[in-house]
Amino acid sequence: MHILFATAPGHGLTLPVIPLMWAARAAGHEVLLATTSEMADVGARAGLTVVDVFPERDVWADLMATVLSPDGPGEDAPEEYHLAARDQGPFSLFTATMTRGTVEAARAFRPDLVVHTSDHAAGLLTAAAVGAEVLEVGNRISWSMRDLDWRAGHDVFGRGEVVGVMRAKLGIGDVEPVPVARLDVRPPSMGGLAAGQEHPDERDGAPWWPMRFVPYNGGTVVPDWATRRPERARVAVTLGTVVPAMSGVSGLAVVLEALGGMDVEVVLAAGTADLSGLGTLPANVRSVGYLPLSAFLPDCAAIVHHGGSGTTATPLFYGIPQLVLPSFADNPMSAARVVERGVGLSHDPAGLDVATVQDAVGTLLTDPSFRAAATEVAAEMATQPSPAAVLERAISGTAPAPR
Repeated sequence: MHILFATAPGHGLTLPVIPLMWAARAAGHEVLLATTSEMADVGARAGLTVVDVFPERDVWADLMATVLSPDGPGEDAPEEYHLAARDQGPFSLFTATMTRGTVEAARAFRPDLVVHTSDHAAGLLTAAAVGAEVLEVGNRISWSMRDLDWRAGHDVFGRGEVVGVMRAKLGIGDVEPVPVARLDVRPPSMGGLAAGQEHPDERDGAPWWPMRFVPYNGGTVVPDWATRRPERARVAVTLGTVVPAMSGVSGLAVVLEALGGMDVEVVLAAGTADLSGLGTLPANVRSVGYLPLSAFLPDCAAIVHHGGSGTTATPLFYGIPQLVLPSFADNPMSAARVVERGVGLSHDPAGLDVATVQDAVGTLLTDPSFRAAATEVAAEMATQPSPAAVLERAISGTAPAPR
């Protein structure tokens, strides 16, 4: 079977789906990932065959630099950028720039099944264009299209002008295929579904299935220190990839000063962010650049982070308490989920001071209820169907197209 995966060009929008791609390849299917920008290289390094569907520009870099600026795209920007700017929002930009290339890749690849994330309309439009079956993946821990209140207040598909224009340009018409299923990766006690549960979607009757979130943060040669248990409590600190690009790393100063005054070992995973403005780091802080959380998080006692969906879900998988300092987008929703479930704490980063950070991290390290709740959630996640099991179920009713 030929399976096309379509994802948007952000780490948090692509990486959570890679274990499902691996499951498809390991089962013997032909797999093609349709994405762009840095995710084309990330997918290739994950062992996947990838097509860059918009190679003429770095859509993600342009998004960070211009599309979210008050001035919008410059006059020399492609037509797609101006179209997306009128619709307002990053997902409209992805739809405008990525749909044509994804459809062209699909027509060459001839997929039997198109797998796309809930926030990536280019995948759905591609399935409609080539007449393939569809599997929709909810890749967020903070929200799901299964939630009626979320669906009512958010147009995550950008179903305004952009989708209409792309349908007309590509001759897709109003066809909107009903998915074989939609997948909810949230733990049952945080809004998801338990193993064996199904939930019909009110829009078209397609079933929602549970799927276990399996962390993928990239591969690495594990450093020697990460293979040994720490002698004192280890605390991870990260702001993901988007926050440093948009807001810088000044928010880390208070966190690191606070942790520098505690009897803990700190692992700062700040990627390629420029840390020079932070001055000399405290002696107990190990700055590791980009190191996948999976390489060292299992031995951590807590994590401090920005509330990105993947960054929130990964410590849940490992049963690690977390302090969330939510920035923007769906970060506050992730923080609310963490607090409601009792697996961690949250605080507005704008009002943060050293004493507050020390108090919050100290509470996570000494109050056993947070570790107990996080362990419960990890156990819940372990009972949900694996990506391999879900994929096998999805393709069992999908007949391969003649070739």
